[in-house]
Amino acid sequence: MSEILIDNLNKKYGKNHVIQDISLNIESQSFAVLVGPSGCGKSTILRMIAGLEDIDSGTISIDGTIVNNLSPKDRNIAMVFQSYALYPHMTVYDNMAFGLKIEKLSKYEIDSRVFDAAKILQIEELLERKPKQLSGGQRQRVAIGRAITRKPKVFLFDEPLSNLDAALRVQMRVELAKLHNQLDATMIYVTHDQTEAMTMADKIVVLDKGKISQSGGPMDLYHNPKNLFVGGFIGSPKMNFLKTNIVKKNVQSISLDLLGQKSLLLKKTGTNLKIGDEITLGIRPEHLKVSKALKNAWTGKVFVVEKLGSGTYLYLEKKGDPLVVETDGDSKIKVGDIINIAFDPDKCHIFNSSNTVI
Repeated sequence: MSEILIDNLNKKYGKNHVIQDISLNIESQSFAVLVGPSGCGKSTILRMIAGLEDIDSGTISIDGTIVNNLSPKDRNIAMVFQSYALYPHMTVYDNMAFGLKIEKLSKYEIDSRVFDAAKILQIEELLERKPKQLSGGQRQRVAIGRAITRKPKVFLFDEPLSNLDAALRVQMRVELAKLHNQLDATMIYVTHDQTEAMTMADKIVVLDKGKISQSGGPMDLYHNPKNLFVGGFIGSPKMNFLKTNIVKKNVQSISLDLLGQKSLLLKKTGTNLKIGDEITLGIRPEHLKVSKALKNAWTGKVFVVEKLGSGTYLYLEKKGDPLVVETDGDSKIKVGDIINIAFDPDKCHIFNSSNTVI
């Protein structure tokens, strides 16, 4: 078992409070992803778990043991960095075996661990090569293989795919997910790419300015964001946001001004909203439909069309950010067309002036 418990973790660099009272439970054998924009503190948390950064206050426990004062080598973790950090003068075998030799394991044990890791990663034929003879994807496999040979309780990944091209990133995402299933290990993965988070994680932790904005399963965060930041960060393209106000209200519903053209009726009960309140309406591109009817539809002009084969994204002009609509891959709509857009009221999210979902 390798459960990780983080309790009231804090870290400051001078006056900059980069990690603020973070508490988190990462279950044994789970694949947890820390995601957020640059500077949100995700890599700092990973480095504190690894023992590469001091903790100002709070505790980190691995498998029931508080590790605050343990050196990195005594935490039974392995870390894979953004840079491959391979020794250029060593072969793949020697790179993967280096840490085991430092631990003074027997040659039999070293061979066994290196060959087992190479087999899992399908790099057996590369063991005699040197890093300069490898592609970027192969080098990353070697770096991961070096981590596997240590048989750690926890794997830590710090944006390991950011140096790869788009096709290799997709391939390595699949391989990392497969690796997790093979090893049944606890993995913590840091990225700024929400697509990586959505496709690999059992649990996503969204960080914003040193705090946890929301954590949970990928689809839970996608369908039920607790605040404006999570709604806008999770999903690609991001959720549409429209500044609006309440024009009518009764005990069961509210009506919103829809971009000055129509009103949108939403079933909302038990809220403290009142007529005239300014709110933000959030709706994802796939929950907007191109409509032939004018009733309850908003009319806008298309200024960008993105055809992706499986779907098409339409960008419509409005004040502020454009309205993004997902439609059929074979859509005939073109730039300059005026179209009607229907909002699915059951898929709308309402955020108050504090940017919290209502």
